[in-house]
Amino acid sequence: MSDRYLNFANSALGRRLVGALGLPAPLRLERWMAGRTRPVDGALLISGGVLAEAASGCLNRLTDAAFAQQDGQFGLSRWTAEHGPKLKALIFDASGISNAEQLRELRDFFQPALKGLAQCPRVVVLGRPPESLKDPFAASAQRSLEGFTRSLGKEIRRGGSVQLLYVGKGAENQLEGALRFFLSPKSAYVSGQVIRLSACAEQVKDWTRPLAGQTALVTGASRGIGAAIAETLARDGAQVLLLDVPQVKDALDALAARLGGRSIALDICATDAAAQLIEALPEGVDILVHNAGITRDKTLAKMSDAFWDSVIDVNLRAPQLLTQALLEAGKLHDNARVVLLASISGIAGNMGQSNYAVSKAGLIGLAQAWSPALGKRGISINAVAPGFIETQMTAAIPLTIREAGRRMNSMGQGGLPQDVAEAVAWFAQPSSGAVSGQVLRVCGQSLLGA
Repeated sequence: MSDRYLNFANSALGRRLVGALGLPAPLRLERWMAGRTRPVDGALLISGGVLAEAASGCLNRLTDAAFAQQDGQFGLSRWTAEHGPKLKALIFDASGISNAEQLRELRDFFQPALKGLAQCPRVVVLGRPPESLKDPFAASAQRSLEGFTRSLGKEIRRGGSVQLLYVGKGAENQLEGALRFFLSPKSAYVSGQVIRLSACAEQVKDWTRPLAGQTALVTGASRGIGAAIAETLARDGAQVLLLDVPQVKDALDALAARLGGRSIALDICATDAAAQLIEALPEGVDILVHNAGITRDKTLAKMSDAFWDSVIDVNLRAPQLLTQALLEAGKLHDNARVVLLASISGIAGNMGQSNYAVSKAGLIGLAQAWSPALGKRGISINAVAPGFIETQMTAAIPLTIREAGRRMNSMGQGGLPQDVAEAVAWFAQPSSGAVSGQVLRVCGQSLLGA
């Protein structure tokens, strides 16, 4: 559904009127388009120590124009607000900050840089996991980075985003994959997030087709977010298997044919669903995306058994049982990637959605609990938690609630199915084995639970 206010605010008349009245002025976000040759379309500024040094090795693959805070650092020219080009991306390595006094380095770097930002800039701050540090003052300083990045995400505006990457020892060689996602329009609707990278042996061989040779199964794939996920995984080189209920088989077949994939018509809550799925996957899968989900909204006082049970069964119980069955049958390959579609509702809760929030919070818990055991086989499991996404489901929400959902985030607008799909595709990459047991919110830095 079209966001009329966003369209108006970005028209010539709308910009004048919105500015005169002091109304919110959300900027139309840049998103990934076919044909791009670099993740960053513009100038990139980098500064810092050992982690910046590690990241500098891939700068020529990220952008055609990289600059440093000091002349000659990493072999780059110095950038200044007075003379430098507008900045599209910033990388600040804060891993060397070990006490309260050094936190001023954040202000010293970002204050001048913020005066030279282009539209839709991307910012990544690098640090070390606080829990990995023995010095309590150093751990405190590194934990302070979360408050800084989340605050900066609410100040940056201009369609920009800010993320914090905690890089564990031995994970330095996995920075490129994370930077390619968080510094590009693929993360357009992701901001204020904290991700931990750990050591991982898997690497992407071809960044133009990072999922080449992989087989991906997507549930609930006939339309909306599920269809967008299937399209994005296919774009990145995966062979896609699309699963949905038999009632939508025609739409499922059509999408599978367009993507060169295969459809599987299956009710994931059927008593023999696991057996049917195992039979339908003779070669197994490398990527498993549990996207299928339903809502049956009522306040708890009016919640029927049927409403409660159906949501729990589809959203939580089926992903649990089917994943377990695939593991036991050897259909989930070593070094596989499992992605669970959770929700901001599972983090912040939502009135009238206690059943839905329970199910989505359970998926986040499943990723966190299962990660250590799956990691022994090189399998990662993560959750993506969308906020307000423009879909057929949200289009049915009453106008006032829909508008509140769109505006109550740092970007002042709803996301698109593509935004969720790009996050799933990043988690699906071989190098994203460096991330497991985590949840990534695709919510424009929602004011609720984010």
